[in-house]
Amino acid sequence: MKLKQLLSAMLVGAVALASASAMAQQKVLKVAPHAFPSNLDPINVTAYITRNHGYMIYDTLFATDEKGAIKPQMVDTYTVSPDKKVYNFVLRNGLEWHDGKPVTAEDVVASIKRWGARDTFGQKLMTFVDKMEAPDAKTFRMTLKEPTGIVLDALGKPSSNVPFIMPKRVAETDPFKQIDDNTGSGPYIFKKDEYKPGVQSIYVKNPKYVPRNEPPSGTAGGKKVFLDRVEWLALKDAQTQQNALLAGEIDMIEQPAFEQYPALRKDPRVNIVDTGTVNFQYVMRFNHLVAPFNNQKVREAAMLAMNQEAFLRAQVGPENEALFSTCPSVYPCGTPLASPKGSEFMVKGNMAKAQELLRTSGYDGKPIVILRPTDLQSIHKLPLVATQLLRQAGFKVELVTMDWGTLVARRAKKDPADQGGWNIFLTAWVGSDIMNPLTSAPLGGNGEKGWAGWATDATLEKLRDDYARAGTDADKKRIAEAVQMRAMEVGTHAILGEYKNPAATRKNISGIVKSAGFAMWNVQKN
Repeated sequence: MKLKQLLSAMLVGAVALASASAMAQQKVLKVAPHAFPSNLDPINVTAYITRNHGYMIYDTLFATDEKGAIKPQMVDTYTVSPDKKVYNFVLRNGLEWHDGKPVTAEDVVASIKRWGARDTFGQKLMTFVDKMEAPDAKTFRMTLKEPTGIVLDALGKPSSNVPFIMPKRVAETDPFKQIDDNTGSGPYIFKKDEYKPGVQSIYVKNPKYVPRNEPPSGTAGGKKVFLDRVEWLALKDAQTQQNALLAGEIDMIEQPAFEQYPALRKDPRVNIVDTGTVNFQYVMRFNHLVAPFNNQKVREAAMLAMNQEAFLRAQVGPENEALFSTCPSVYPCGTPLASPKGSEFMVKGNMAKAQELLRTSGYDGKPIVILRPTDLQSIHKLPLVATQLLRQAGFKVELVTMDWGTLVARRAKKDPADQGGWNIFLTAWVGSDIMNPLTSAPLGGNGEKGWAGWATDATLEKLRDDYARAGTDADKKRIAEAVQMRAMEVGTHAILGEYKNPAATRKNISGIVKSAGFAMWNVQKN
């Protein structure tokens, strides 16, 4: 009997060792992401961690390369009618959902409709669309009411909200409700059975994914997967992340805390990798639906109280001056539409003018609620600076702290601030999201159909329509400036400067692609 038990124990041990050996042969990448995805629906929310989750498991019709050019992705070929009103797109071969079923044009139609109901750029595209149909399983047809040059730009939009393609049964979910089915056709498969909110999010290689033949560039090109498994681990404490990276317990920190860069730059075990193509921009967003920021003068007073240098030095730090810069434009500085017209005051502000304007605005002195995320290192100090400056201007402020996932959920609420809503939140936009009046969600003036904050302004929307119809670069530049001037007059949001937040990786990690998202294709672990 004892011999049988011994043999049994030896067998169990051998199996365990074999299993461990097999696991050791796998290429597993362990990442500390910048936040944790509590909402897994990249159409329902603009949070970048959810966008990154989307890029892991979904694919897109078109994509944007590192130079900003739109390239086919799921699309093989496409044609445009002579009157530029009918687009026919043919899907490439080899597209398959993670459950083994083929991707069809009906899936595409349903996905674009849902995205077009939520995304700022998508909503504008839909105003031009007469109908969308699927003549056959591989052909998607879009017929326009009138010509516009924004079709491919919209379908290839690289960041939130990305027009990811989902199965028809999923895409038919109400766009204002979260999906509960994470079936995609992208390079990785989401392991829902291993998903632990606030702890880990796991992805495994999709062995049936067929990448394009082109080299990877931005969100375009061939999405080749060299990893068997990617683990997003919620190490919320910045020092814990750094210690884990240096000890080899994780392979990458997506966005290290800014104060860690000096030490990380000096460590021979670490590479600092710039993963973005355009700078991030810090912004402060007002809730236009409820008092006091339903009053344009109050919004203007708050904007005048801001000072970009104060935010950048507090959040990014004087030791990282190479990573930040002031910028007077709502479009990223150094890009074609960047201009100081109408927004130059946002660089330094004018506190005396802010104080005087607030006194005459009708503000009743009721505390405003500012939401502060405790676990998002790239922005967690911004609300502290905003609180200080707004109090100096004469506002009473209540700072409410929470994790980023909770903040994203709360900012969707339209209730008054003292009933569970909010007045201000601060965030960052990757430059690719704010390149023009149509991609930039903060510039929308379509009220409750738009981004959280729900600014309403018919003039702003008319200008954005004009931009969609613009035929020359000169016209686009002129209209973009008019949009910027109107947005600052209306007080859609405050712009607080630009920055970079490069990743930190172990030396054996290579192949990271610069993109508007945080791409895990092409990454290799040696």
